[in-house]
Amino acid sequence: MSDLKPVKILICAMGGEGGGVLMNWIVSAAWRKGYPVQATSVPGVAQRTGATTYYIELLPEALPQGAAQPVFALIPTAGEVDVLVATEAAEAARAAGNGFISPARTHLIASTSRVYLMPEKMAMTDGRVDDDKLAVILAKSAHKSVLFDAHVAAQEAGAIVNAVMLGAVAATGVIGIELDDFIAAITQEGKAVESNIAGLKSGYAIANGEKPAVEEPDNVIAISEVSTKSDFPENVQAVLDHALKRLADYQNEVYAATYLGHLENFKDCDPELLKVVARQLALRMSYEDIIRVAQAKIRAERIQRIRQETGAKPGDLVIVTEFFKPGVAEISDLLPSGMAKSLIAWGEKNNKIENFGFAMEVKTTTVTGFLKLWFLAKLKWWRPKSYRWQIEQANIEDWLDLVDSASTLNVNFAIEVAELARLIKGYGSTYRRGMRNYSRIVEEFVRPLLTAGAIPSEATGQLKHMRDAATSDPDGVTLDKELSEIRTPGTIAAE
Repeated sequence: MSDLKPVKILICAMGGEGGGVLMNWIVSAAWRKGYPVQATSVPGVAQRTGATTYYIELLPEALPQGAAQPVFALIPTAGEVDVLVATEAAEAARAAGNGFISPARTHLIASTSRVYLMPEKMAMTDGRVDDDKLAVILAKSAHKSVLFDAHVAAQEAGAIVNAVMLGAVAATGVIGIELDDFIAAITQEGKAVESNIAGLKSGYAIANGEKPAVEEPDNVIAISEVSTKSDFPENVQAVLDHALKRLADYQNEVYAATYLGHLENFKDCDPELLKVVARQLALRMSYEDIIRVAQAKIRAERIQRIRQETGAKPGDLVIVTEFFKPGVAEISDLLPSGMAKSLIAWGEKNNKIENFGFAMEVKTTTVTGFLKLWFLAKLKWWRPKSYRWQIEQANIEDWLDLVDSASTLNVNFAIEVAELARLIKGYGSTYRRGMRNYSRIVEEFVRPLLTAGAIPSEATGQLKHMRDAATSDPDGVTLDKELSEIRTPGTIAAE
């Protein structure tokens, strides 16, 4: 007995994923086998500033009658965790950074699904961590690793993610608790027994290399076969497929066909330039507005996901409250041009553009609340008559002309001009800051070079630095410095 060492399990879970229930299942199964066990938890500060962690220590063997009870630690120690469970990839990486995943000891069970961190969401461009690199880092960090999308597995099994992770824990074979013991623990708890056992068995199968096939969703929006009939290069087909579905959902199939019309001028250009333009054009043509927000809020799959995340049973009441604060700009977006310009002029004169808004709380789980957003979502037909639509289409045409002109002078420079569209995102103040930075770069650097008809060798790198500066500092201070340190484009071109 003196050689018997405790098994140390650390669970890193997000809110609503049932981390505490997962801990209780393990503890209950250990009790059933007569194992000494202790569990503690430390709540996270917020949804994405730190997961709630649960720490378990247990002896994988029942003690003889009268034997002294072991003394367990209350918190994990770096380098001494046997099993680490993470329901989200970034939380697994956070644990690795804190030293809790050891290549000599730790069995890592992590979901590859993501709930994006605040820095990822706030980035002016695509701030997401590279998922493939993240998976490679996690796999190298652990002694053994099981990496899979637990949220997809849970959805397919009709369970919550914690049950799937429990099955993967059972498959490790290092804690001395078998699958049947966990089934008994779930049954004893008596809550959602069938779905939890289904999730348990799914996770167990996946961890043993029997990953279930993932079925294609059946709610894909049907559109015309214009993308498959087009003669665009193969390397851009995946982008086109996604873009056409997105734009048909955003507006209609005619709008999706317009997208392909815009791309015709770039069809025979450099393949990388075509791919960048295709991706950024789809995003620009599906700009964010209150109609788009309403569309997303009332989707049936979103309501279902919220019910699953809260663990609601059939018949349980779940109340969802949406918070809005539309201001002068957001209201103007939907108005006809004349009315919108008058409202914006009033807002600018009275300093109301940034400092005025209607605070609203809409319960989309009530009939009246749902109908309010349903009505907004149905205003897609009005978009082409709105002020924002006119502005966006004109800006898109100008951007495409800039890229086209640049492509005749320098393809690499044209790619960077196309990538400038990354700065334009969101709505409200986020959109205004991005558009302001984009306009400054275009008017002070890009357009003078194109007018001069020559692209200096250093211009492509300088343009990328400007975009990076605007991305890292949306308020434009860093961009000011970057622009001030570059000689005027006219002088560069003349040389």
